Amino acid sequence: MDDVFRALADASRRRLLDRLNLRNGQSLRELCAGLDMTRQSVSKHLAVLEAAGLVTTTRHGREKLHHLNAAPINAVADRWIGRYDRGRAQALADLQTALEGQPMASPTFVYTTYIRTTPERLWTALTAPEFTRRYWGGVTLVSDWRPGSPLLWQDSPDGEPKDLGQRILEAEPYRRLAYTWHGFQPEHAAHFGWSDEEFAARLGERRSKVTFELAPHGETVRLTVTHDDFSPDSEMHRAISGQLEGSGGWPELLASLKSLLETGAPLPEPVAAD
Repeated sequence: MDDVFRALADASRRRLLDRLNLRNGQSLRELCAGLDMTRQSVSKHLAVLEAAGLVTTTRHGREKLHHLNAAPINAVADRWIGRYDRGRAQALADLQTALEGQPMASPTFVYTTYIRTTPERLWTALTAPEFTRRYWGGVTLVSDWRPGSPLLWQDSPDGEPKDLGQRILEAEPYRRLAYTWHGFQPEHAAHFGWSDEEFAARLGERRSKVTFELAPHGETVRLTVTHDDFSPDSEMHRAISGQLEGSGGWPELLASLKSLLETGAPLPEPVAAD
């Protein structure tokens, strides 16, 4: 956490984060445009931000794209803000300022965290029913995890697995997993208080996809989650990134996964705010 505060102490690095806040997923060339800094200086500042976990990168063809990473923000919430009598989901929503400025034409969510475990154990946690039900809020993910196979959701131990239209796209054990995401369900409309018209509009969003990339990193595993292919101005994007009030999204779920693997217990359920 000291690295985070040291990285944020520099005004030039904060400016780069502001630019990513306005438009996420920029190349070095794009970030350099209009700045009174050399390309080499920008590159060095980005390296500091990436080392602190505030920026994560993905590849798009030959380009290296830079994204804001919410994981350090959540660490601040866990260490200091979580002690106050505020609901966990609301605290996370309040802290997602690093994700709020993305252009809605083609939003992408990227989140990187480091988990003290092995790639084999992390893969098991992502795919084995006995693991998924512990940090997915009681939901069991059911699949044979082969490309083209369905991914089913089981809401209770004795319930019938439901097919929400999700399909496995890639499955390279211990390295990479990708699948299509589900659309909104009636229970979401009830949870968020949407009218029939609002729910019907959200049903029109195209199906997005999520990709998990696992890479050994010393005694930890670097897990990068990329969720993309959303419709423009997507409400699903706001939900999975934790920006939609009442949804902790991927930040909360991945924090619970990390807790489970490192301590043996997932995070406690959020406490509703008064």
